[in-house]
Amino acid sequence: MVTLDNSAPPDPAATGTGRPRRERTTRVAVASGVGTIMEFYDFAIYGTATALVFNKIFFNVDDPWFGTFLGFATFAVGFVMAPIGALIFGHFGDKFGRRKALTAAFLLMGGSTLAMGVLPDYQAIGIVAPIILVFLRMVHGISRGGEIGGAALLAAEHAPTHRRGLYGCFVTLGSPVGGILANLSFALVLLMPMEQVLAWGWRIPFLIGGVVLAIGVWTRSRVSETPDFVESKQAEEKSPPAFAVLRQNWRRVALAAGINVGQNCYAFLLFTFMLSFLTETDPGRGFDRSPVVFGSTLALACHAATVVLGSYLSDRLGRKTVIGFGMITSLLFAPILFSVTASGSLAACITVISIGFALTGFVYGPMLTTFAELFPITQRYSGIGIGFQVGAVLGGGLAPMIANRIVSATGSVIPVGFYAAALMAISLCCLMVIRETAPALAGRPTLRQRLRS
Repeated sequence: MVTLDNSAPPDPAATGTGRPRRERTTRVAVASGVGTIMEFYDFAIYGTATALVFNKIFFNVDDPWFGTFLGFATFAVGFVMAPIGALIFGHFGDKFGRRKALTAAFLLMGGSTLAMGVLPDYQAIGIVAPIILVFLRMVHGISRGGEIGGAALLAAEHAPTHRRGLYGCFVTLGSPVGGILANLSFALVLLMPMEQVLAWGWRIPFLIGGVVLAIGVWTRSRVSETPDFVESKQAEEKSPPAFAVLRQNWRRVALAAGINVGQNCYAFLLFTFMLSFLTETDPGRGFDRSPVVFGSTLALACHAATVVLGSYLSDRLGRKTVIGFGMITSLLFAPILFSVTASGSLAACITVISIGFALTGFVYGPMLTTFAELFPITQRYSGIGIGFQVGAVLGGGLAPMIANRIVSATGSVIPVGFYAAALMAISLCCLMVIRETAPALAGRPTLRQRLRS
């Protein structure tokens, strides 16, 4: 049994009084969210490009479906590198401060995205093109590993204790909003003739991603270091190396990874794999690209709405209650979702994808705040980053590639729904093990303890 320390650290909102303190807290939360939006936009445009055009630009194979598989394999590389980035940036973030580590991660992401935008294609430089692409994707992954944990702490450690869930949603909103911007950028590009898209139009979203680097750096530069981190340094608490988290709190890291694996799989099946399945002809559905991308954008908007709602409710009903609701409903809905996408109209497909995204929003919204409350101050950056990113590798990183092979082997997308449900069931089991972390409800017994009593 994993016993978690649910004692809340001193309320960072307790220092300072009145409206200026609240305004400063809100400004920090917004800055954290804006930075995460920019970061996830850079990360997400690669997934969108992989699903729509990279199989024709960088992977010179006769079978487009296998070319998409190769693209998904490079997509997975970014996830595989993310835990390494979490170790590196987590160590420096716990030792030298959240702000410095976040700025370095953001510079790395923006620079690699800009480099992708000017990378010659396969026809120009041959096999060197996909090799460089994979290297840049590795850099993407390392920087992504340093972003999510630090951004979550920047928001949560500045927030009032009783409103951490709500303020934390500014960070979790970064994923759907960044995904929406990535989809919109490609949707506009796809209005061009396909010859122009393949020749140069696909580069536009990547070049934009490099430019927004300046916005993100400016936004983050206006944020002060978190009160929790400053207090820990004033108390001369020694920050252990990142590997100490794995030695001392490996159970918490494993549980965090397990909690994330299901929703991450679900989300990237819907965000990345579905773009290719709905637009490729055989064995996909063969719908036009533009309406599919716009429909995916609508689904992400539904996800964003429930991220906010789930985060808000988690401060009142508890993190586990809200996350558990999202997991159970997502698990039950997965077979229905993929059955409809197998044969339904485009409108029906977009509807069930939107519902699926909405259900996972209840899982993802309070998740990062929950992870922040699992670890001590001097190990939070490392703990959140490693736990989240390991779950992302096993869930979202591999999901599009595995789904591609399942469809190729069976000729049907329906079995993918049972794969998604199985991973969500694993996440639900991990959630049952941890204690409630919401300060107002901390100390509630776990399901296992209730069964024993």
